[in-house]
Amino acid sequence: METITSIKPLLAVLASLLITPVLLSSRNPNVREAWTFVAAAAKFTIVASMLPAILGGAEIVYTLAEVLPGVAIKFRVDALGMLFALVSSTLWIVTTAYSIGYMRGLREHDQTKYFCFFALALSATTGVAFSANLLTLYLFYEMLSFVTYPLVTHHRDEEARRSGRKYLLYIVGTSIAFVLPAMLICYSLSGTLEFGKQGFLAGTASSPLMGILLVLLLFGFAKAAIMPLHSWLPAAMVAPTPVSALLHAVAVVKVGVFSVLRVLTGVFGTDFLQSLDFSPFILVVASVTILVGSFIALSQDNLKRLLAFSTIAQLSYIVLGVGLLSSKGMVGGILHIAMHAFGKITLFFCAGAIAVATGRKNISEMVGIGRRMPVTMAAFFIASLSIIGMPPCGGFISKWYLMLGSLEANQLPILFVLAFSSLLNAAYFMPIVYRAFFCRPEEVMFEKGVQEAPLFCLVPLVLTALISVILFFYPQPFFTLATLVVQGITGT
Repeated sequence: METITSIKPLLAVLASLLITPVLLSSRNPNVREAWTFVAAAAKFTIVASMLPAILGGAEIVYTLAEVLPGVAIKFRVDALGMLFALVSSTLWIVTTAYSIGYMRGLREHDQTKYFCFFALALSATTGVAFSANLLTLYLFYEMLSFVTYPLVTHHRDEEARRSGRKYLLYIVGTSIAFVLPAMLICYSLSGTLEFGKQGFLAGTASSPLMGILLVLLLFGFAKAAIMPLHSWLPAAMVAPTPVSALLHAVAVVKVGVFSVLRVLTGVFGTDFLQSLDFSPFILVVASVTILVGSFIALSQDNLKRLLAFSTIAQLSYIVLGVGLLSSKGMVGGILHIAMHAFGKITLFFCAGAIAVATGRKNISEMVGIGRRMPVTMAAFFIASLSIIGMPPCGGFISKWYLMLGSLEANQLPILFVLAFSSLLNAAYFMPIVYRAFFCRPEEVMFEKGVQEAPLFCLVPLVLTALISVILFFYPQPFFTLATLVVQGITGT
């Protein structure tokens, strides 16, 4: 494999970081938002410029500083990091447009601070995506935790402060208590923290110690919202809807599950996990989270809380795919990072558009909304199909490969979990769509004057819904990148 040394990974991280002084010094909202678009476009351009080399089988590396022997703050762009960075940089552009419509539509306070911390969050996300080792990933993971705290507590009321404390307790508390000791043990065993094609821990210690390390790293990255370390996520729904979209589709939770994937593939390695027979443990943890999260979502009336528990369940599809240790299962799990991102961000955009246009947040208050906001609810329907795993949306492809992977691994119970959870997804999404469009005229809860949200809210959700459909017919380059990841792991 060709290794290319380039400063581009660092530039991709800095593209959104360096814009913050400009945003803070700007008094004009139009100038502030224009610079945010410039930074988003620059980040996407830098990331996209590295795509041809990665698709060609190369890796791009850049070392910023040597910290310890065998450990540096170092960037490496491979297929897995590229997939994640491509999703996040694409959706930052869309979310920026949506944020303008939402924040202006509701006349939110501290909009400059909001855009600054949003930009910092995307820098941290890109840093995680391009981390070459566990230390670099950990540093950017922690950076993301702290820069998203002001976004979660944006409204500055008692509920926001309480949710913010819970957010930091779970996210930062677990990383310090679990991940940091695990890193020290890993370094003492192997003398390195560098991610490898088949990990770096094979043959370094006994099975019980490896089991302890797996638990520490699996639950230490609590942004993945694996149960029982999940309750920070519904609590964080007090944040503005664009922040919720950031949490669920672009950055925070995807950083968590991406970190778990790096641990499973780059620290332990799939062959080592197979030899230790750790796959059943990973599958049980993921399956419980999928099913319990889906059941809890069924009981929610607040739309954002329903979407939060849906996200908790959907993230564990990604963990489950890699836990299967089969080629097709891993492709499905990795591909689900992209497919879920476009579907779920659409759903949150729709929830925010409804809040801007009507002020309503509870599902029970949305009967007949499809007659007043048909475009928004049509997009909601399309995104729901993607999350359920139905054609013609991209979510069908990732779930199809997950099911094929369960058969490839001879895991029929997992096939049942996947099928049953999709039925549960339909059970909590389809009634919303049905009551939105198919109700008697006297049941409509909205005045005739209610109409679609402003264009800055409407256009992004239509675009992401259309992309979810396009990905069903043309799942590139995400499918190719997922395949390259698995080929690198398995050597086939």
